[in-house]
Amino acid sequence: MAVEFEPSKEISGGEWYVDGNLDKELINVLKQLCLRYLRTQKVATLEGVYNDLKKNRVVTFDISNQQVSEILNSMVLDNDLIEVKSTGLGDYHSIPIGTVCYRIASAAGVAKGPKVGAFASIPCGACPRINLCTPNGVISPGTCVYYNKWLSIDF
Repeated sequence: MAVEFEPSKEISGGEWYVDGNLDKELINVLKQLCLRYLRTQKVATLEGVYNDLKKNRVVTFDISNQQVSEILNSMVLDNDLIEVKSTGLGDYHSIPIGTVCYRIASAAGVAKGPKVGAFASIPCGACPRINLCTPNGVISPGTCVYYNKWLSIDF
């Protein structure tokens, strides 16, 4: 290849590669910055994370929305984050309904042990996914197998 030509990002790997090797350090730093932002916000959109990275000038190159999306998607695949859609309620009050959002997986309500008390006598009280449960979501009272089984119990 001639020296005056620069290879396309599809061939060189773009910003994620340096001298043909994956820049794991850069990726890990960006993941940590995304986690830091999500710890303060609890719930964030792609645009929110992107704007925070741009505003704080934490990266020396011009990072794109697509690159931030790639980082967030890799964090979802690594189970560091959970991708959800906004309900417009609670933590999602400032995000339009239906907008794709990201939460830290450990803060998503995965139960660490049994719950005790009156609320534990119904399926919702002991559900490890209660914070992901929404009326119209994938996890909802209408689709909950535990709740439906509990309702069909004869006393």
